[in-house]
Amino acid sequence: MGRLVMKFGGTSVANIERIQNVARHVKREVDAGHDVAVVVSAMSGKTNELVEWCRAASPMHDAREYDAVVASGEQVTAGLLAIALQAIGIQARSWQGWQIPIKTTDAHASARIVGIDGSEIIKRFKERKEVAIVSGFQGIYEPTGRITTLGRGGSDTSAVAIAAAIRADRCDIYTDVDGVYTTDPRVVPKAKRMDKIAFEEMLELASQGAKVLQVRSVELGMVQNMPIFVRSSFDKPEDIDPHGTPPGTLICSEEEIVESQVVTGIAFSKDEAQISVRQIQDKPGVAAAIFGPLAEANINVDMIVQNVSEDGKTTDLTFTVPAADYTRAKDTIIKSKDHIGYARLDTATDVAKVSVIGSGMRSHAGVAAEAFQALADRKINIRAITTSEIKFSVLIDTAYTELAVRALHTLYGLDRD
Repeated sequence: MGRLVMKFGGTSVANIERIQNVARHVKREVDAGHDVAVVVSAMSGKTNELVEWCRAASPMHDAREYDAVVASGEQVTAGLLAIALQAIGIQARSWQGWQIPIKTTDAHASARIVGIDGSEIIKRFKERKEVAIVSGFQGIYEPTGRITTLGRGGSDTSAVAIAAAIRADRCDIYTDVDGVYTTDPRVVPKAKRMDKIAFEEMLELASQGAKVLQVRSVELGMVQNMPIFVRSSFDKPEDIDPHGTPPGTLICSEEEIVESQVVTGIAFSKDEAQISVRQIQDKPGVAAAIFGPLAEANINVDMIVQNVSEDGKTTDLTFTVPAADYTRAKDTIIKSKDHIGYARLDTATDVAKVSVIGSGMRSHAGVAAEAFQALADRKINIRAITTSEIKFSVLIDTAYTELAVRALHTLYGLDRD
């Protein structure tokens, strides 16, 4: 017997039939003697529909009312799942974020969780064996009593936070894939599902383009040391032994992994844009003049490379931003031209970032050099490079993304059985 949080995403609850399938997954764990809290997303496509309704009502809408509208998608799913569980004899009730409460900051549409009181849920486990069905993605800003939402993918973060608050043994993230792979299997058919991966490695994979988990949920899992198990919701509930280990990937502390591979996985993102600020004065304060206005515009900057210009007297500064922020970033730099004092602005949107991740890099030299040679052998030009302790990323032309990913996946032996 233990205590579990089970989180189900939009595709897992896309219609009544799938919600009933989720109910059978939950029943399996309850019948095995576990205390269970379930966190649900909105039914697939519903959040997008609600967002469009807000935009149609007014392009310049109140963020607080926007949150009130888009939070309703998860509330519908929670109520439907509670009904489906009751129909098969399981004691259950739905909880909206404000009822628990899940306390957040007041940054509407991108709030952060500041605290959760899980005492009532724990009390009901003990007294009633009642399953808690929690609306993900939402909370409350207590000083105003207004509903807040956590940003896209926020249900993952809700689930890990609730798992920590109720002192769960594990947080199971049910999704449309059966775990975390060494890279995208659609690009590399030989990609392998990992049995375990360390929090740090998963954090890098998620932040560099892997879509399995929201970055903040992994970060929270690492801080709280809450094991996260990624598994498929489309496995038949009756075929799974609740006391066994089903297919999936456990995200855990590095100490629980006996031997780390040098390279764990390859991530990539095509949603990148490159901006190069040419011939700026090489003096203190120039970088601040460039990145200050971008920070004020809430534009995240990723790869940054600075080098001496052709004339040897000035410097060039190249960086990347998310493709969605490209136009705003470019306009921001142009508006600050007089303050920055640059000669030319070069930009590119046909770029992709490929990242190699592995905690084993800490103790192995030459890992990046092998990758650079492998890319050179395939005539793939590297525009920029960034490194950290367990990761390095290269910026290349988008057209070569799949070739680069396949080459690196093979180079580090991730194809092998």
